[in-house]
Amino acid sequence: MSLLIDIVDETNSVSADALQEVEKLLQFAAEKEGVQDQAEVSVTIVTNEEIREINRDYRGKDTPTDVISFALEEEGEDEVEIVGADMPPVLGDIIISADRTKEQAEEYGHSFMRELGFLAVHGFLHLLGYDHMTKEEEEEMFSKQKDLLDEYGLTRS
Repeated sequence: MSLLIDIVDETNSVSADALQEVEKLLQFAAEKEGVQDQAEVSVTIVTNEEIREINRDYRGKDTPTDVISFALEEEGEDEVEIVGADMPPVLGDIIISADRTKEQAEEYGHSFMRELGFLAVHGFLHLLGYDHMTKEEEEEMFSKQKDLLDEYGLTRS
């Protein structure tokens, strides 16, 4: 099982080792979640200003956030399902603020890598359809995140 991952650090502030660790973590999460072989996902690391603009333009919230996901496999109302295209799915895009990652790592008292991994997994689970709009959804998603990170070995300490 292999996920096709395109990671771009537009800030040039995240180490190559950290980016490689994110890729390994997402491969691990994809395997645990039974994601189809050769499914595609992109991860882009941006600044607070860039993610603020994305948050404003797509969510109507003019403030920086830590991570935003855009699932490409979701079918909205009035969308036509493409049948016969026997191709691996393009799951979508995960956009992470390097600035917020650093701020939150300091705020929560854990490493930059732990926070980056948490945000990558959080965004990835959104691409797979998990959400946290209700208390039940939040409990399921956050439990899944914790289990994946713990099993991978990226703990809060």
